[in-house]
Parts: sequence; structure tokens; C-alpha cells
Amino acid sequence: MKLFRLFVFAVAAIQISSAQDASPGASPNPEATLTYIHAAWDNLTRSMTDCHSLVDTKVTTNPILYLPAEIPAPPEVIALKEKCHVKVISLPRRIEKLGDVKPEELAEPGLLYLPNPYVVPGGRFNEMYGWDSYFILLGLEADHHEALAKGVVDNFLFEIEHYGAVLNANRTYHLTRSQPPFLTSMIRAVYENPASFPATPAGRTAAKAWLDHAYTIAEKDHSTWVRPEHLAGTSGLTRYYDYGQGPVPEMADDSTYYPDVIHWLIDHPKDTAGKGYLVKASDHPDAAETAHLKQASCDMHVSVVCERAWFAGYRLSREFYAGDRAMRESGFDPSNRFGPFSGSTQHFAPVCLNSLLYRYERDMEHLAHLLGKPADAANWDRRAKARDAAIHRYLWSPKEGVFADYDFTHAKPSTYAYISSLYPLWAGVATREEAKQMVDKLNLFERPGGLSMSNTNTGLQWDEPFGWAPTNWIAIAGLEAQGFHADAARIAQHFDGSVDVNFATDGTIREKYNVVSQNANVQVSTGYKMNVIGFGWTNAVYLKNREIMQRPVVNAPN
Repeated sequence: MKLFRLFVFAVAAIQISSAQDASPGASPNPEATLTYIHAAWDNLTRSMTDCHSLVDTKVTTNPILYLPAEIPAPPEVIALKEKCHVKVISLPRRIEKLGDVKPEELAEPGLLYLPNPYVVPGGRFNEMYGWDSYFILLGLEADHHEALAKGVVDNFLFEIEHYGAVLNANRTYHLTRSQPPFLTSMIRAVYENPASFPATPAGRTAAKAWLDHAYTIAEKDHSTWVRPEHLAGTSGLTRYYDYGQGPVPEMADDSTYYPDVIHWLIDHPKDTAGKGYLVKASDHPDAAETAHLKQASCDMHVSVVCERAWFAGYRLSREFYAGDRAMRESGFDPSNRFGPFSGSTQHFAPVCLNSLLYRYERDMEHLAHLLGKPADAANWDRRAKARDAAIHRYLWSPKEGVFADYDFTHAKPSTYAYISSLYPLWAGVATREEAKQMVDKLNLFERPGGLSMSNTNTGLQWDEPFGWAPTNWIAIAGLEAQGFHADAARIAQHFDGSVDVNFATDGTIREKYNVVSQNANVQVSTGYKMNVIGFGWTNAVYLKNREIMQRPVVNAPN
């Protein structure tokens, strides 16, 4: 626990130092924000040579580092073991795919080894995350940290080879799920950056060999999303899915989350009718009831989070936990997009995921051409066209002029307006006419400080009035790619303005912002309530937004 206390003290010291750089009530100063961002990458970098990389404030056990079963301990791990007094354990067997090793098989949770330094989001998020890292990588390259950016991608290739897929994050409790698939976009960002490899014949040879390897590994990662469990019925689309069961272990540091959910569900019976989210249960069940709850809810013998998840005579159902876990693979945890607290996520084909997979398949087609694999390229083209057809059949609503999630279990589109409806712009799956109709709907989400996640104020962090860097960037980059530069530049300016206003107030950059009030005063009524300081993807998107704003304004396409 000494290492844990030192880490918390160090984080607090950084935050206090940052706050001292700001004067309450000071005018926004982009140069001050930039100075903070340029210095932040070092503070957020972790590696297997640093003791504080091992700490997990979410699960406060003594630090443990897990190695793939098939590799011996590298020298830096042996050194780390001695320097940090960390326990080093090999996983019980080789992992080929998600779910091959269940977290509950391991005596204690721990960090999964990665060979290269990486950048963490910040605060309680002290590991390398799947979709965070795409945006972080864009920031690293914008700030000329190309070697670190390439190392992050190499870590993901290592994860796929040794842990089965790009993971939610490199902790053992994430061995059952991935996150939104941005891998090919990361591969292309590195390969297409001239600074990633030496501008010599040997450098070009190394680049081609690296791309060939990355392509092969990305093909394996894509297979994660077309496994039977990830398919959205017979629609030809994909859904989010977690191969684990019960409440997620990483909520151990927020003991009120699941009880808060139960409390809300009890108070809103009309919103939860027929969903089967609640199970009548005792606070302290006997052996017989515990055995029943293992099937109906969760296993209290293996999860302290499960044991605590009780309120007023109820526990959450196995069905709700399946949706809760799938929601976490989506990255949007939580909102009411897929039912209350997104407890029905697994029943939807989402616009975001299928847009990302369309982009993934088009990227793989492009990479196959670069590598001289025409048969592969033709296969990826067929896959992309099939997904395009399914997206337009099930997710495009021509009458409303929007892309909407599809409830494949009830064969009906969602009516929940959500910012992910703009993903097809970025992915290139929207036609020009569809793009124009989508731009006409920007007012659904546009607020003074950027784009809100939805137009429904639920009090949850991924809904109105909150705006997040990744979804703002996907929308901005999509608008820019489709030729709507003025709209992209305006939204970029508004979001960066929110970052500047808050930085002038307290000297910090946060994971999310209130885009209505244009600051980081985030009051979440139920669920995850923190607003973490750091923050990797916000730093990165701030830099990318500046690039958009500095381009000359042109007229929107006719």
C-alpha cells in the first residue's frame, strides 16, 4: 500500500501545481493552455520501468503485474519486481481471443504487461485504454512525439497477439471486452507520418515490414467483431458485447454506483417496465438464495461489487449486467441511450460501432493495396460494401434525415438523439446528400461550448449537457472531411473555448465539460460522478481543433 499512497500523493501534487498556475477569474489564455498540454505528455506517460505505472486506485490491492503465459519475464520486469516489490505472475495459459481467461480465475486483479511506454488518460485511469489512445496518438503526433505514438500502436499489436484483442485497458479485469475499434486509423496515422521511420532506404524497408506485420495483426483484431456473440442478430451489423458476467470489478472504488442505479430504477417503474432489470433479493442472502442469485443476478462469492449492489430489497439482474458490460465496451458509460443506464446495450446495432467497422474495413482494403495483396483488397471491399448496405438498410432514417441505432431484438430504430449519429461523416459511409441532412440537424447537439452528447438531460455523464473531446473530434473531423469547414471550425473553437475558460479558472484540463455553461462544472446526479484531471484525449483534441481553426474558411459543398 506504500506505493499506492505515494502515487496518490504525486497525483495530488501535480494537480495542486497546475491549479497554482491559474488565477481564478483570469481571462482565457490559449498559450497557457498549450504550455500545460506540451508538458502533460511526460506526466501521463507510463512504462514497465516505473513503479507508479502499476498502481490501480480503482482496485486498491497490492500491485501485481501479469505476463503472457508464453513469454519469459523481460529484464525490465525483473528490475521492476525488485525495485517496486511487485508480484509478477504469468497468466495460466495462452490467450487466443477475448474470454479465454476469465478475470475471476485469477486470485487478484493486476496490470497486464506491455513492452513499450504508453500514455494514460489521467487520474484513476492509470492504464492504456483502447479508444482513448487513438485520440491521444493524434495529440502525440501533433506535438511531435512520433516514437511514443508508434510505441502505443506496437503495444496494441502486442495485446492482440498475447491477450486476444485490443483491450478496454491493460488490466486483467478487461480480458473480456474491447473498446471502439480505431486500430487501423492508428496504424495509418503512424505509417503515413514521415517522421515515424527514417527517410532512408533502410527506413522505408522497415516501414513496409512494420505495416505488413500490423496488417496481419489487425486482421485478427477485426475477427473479434464478427464472432457470433458480437453479431446483431441477422442484420449483418455488429453489437457491443462483453464475455464476462456480473458487475464490473473496476467499480470497486465507487461503492454507491450500482445501489444508485437500483434506487433510480425503483423510483421510475414506467421507464423500466418489461426490461427485467431488477431481482427481489435480501441484503444478506442465505446459501440457498445466494445460489439462486448466482444465476439470476451475480456471484457474490467472487465479487465484492456484487455483494454491495443492493438497495431496498432489490438487486440488478443478470440481463442488466450484460447490458452494463456491453455499454462499457462502447466507451459511453453511462447514458440512457440504450434504455436506463444503457442496460439494454447488447440488444442494439449501434451507429458508432458499425461506422467504425466500415472505416476499419476500408482501411484494411487500402493497406492491402499498399502491401500488394489485391485478393485481400477485393475481400475487404466486399465486406465494406456489405456493411454499408446494412447500415443504410437498418441505421439510416431518410424521413428524419439521421442515422439512428437499431434495436434488432424488437426490429425498430431508436428515437434517442445521440451524437454518435454523426460518426458516418467521419467514417465516410454517409453520402453527400445524407451529410447535408445531418448538418441541418447539428442544432440537436450544438451548444455554446461545443457538442453535447445528446439532447436529453438525464443527469448521467454521457448525456446532455456534457460534451467530450472524442465525440466532438469525430464530429469536427467528419464535417471537415465532408467539406463543411465553417461548421467544423466553429465547433472546434467553441469546444477549445470551454477548455480555455476552465483552465483560466483552476489550471486543469478535464475529461469532460458542461458545454451549456462552458466550463468543467459537472454535476452528475446518478452514476460515475468524478471529472478527472489530466486529460489525455482532451489535450489531444485541443491541439487538433487548433489545426482546424487555422485552416482558411471555405464555402460548404453544394
